[in-house]
Amino acid sequence: MTNYDTRHNTDTETLNRSRISPPKRYGVYLLNDDYTTMDFVVKVLTEIFMMSEERAVAVMLLVHHEGKGLCGVYPRDIAETKQQQVMRLAREEGHPLQCTAEEV
Repeated sequence: MTNYDTRHNTDTETLNRSRISPPKRYGVYLLNDDYTTMDFVVKVLTEIFMMSEERAVAVMLLVHHEGKGLCGVYPRDIAETKQQQVMRLAREEGHPLQCTAEEV
């Protein structure tokens, strides 16, 4: 009968160093202003963040009443892309809407 050595010779320190941490997450926020229309904010939320109309209206009201509203949480590259899409669409349509991406 053959004896198989099932013990693993691993160094715990090497295992700890080789673990990969998950990517940092970033929240994308819309900021309130006195000029951007509520309809445009809902359009941004439905087209760029793929929210339902009902959810978009709720977030728009949060932005309106609280001054800032979370649109979604993404890895950094996606969050920055969403932010750029919002800023480009706002510029194209003549709105001063601001959008930020912050680590959460």
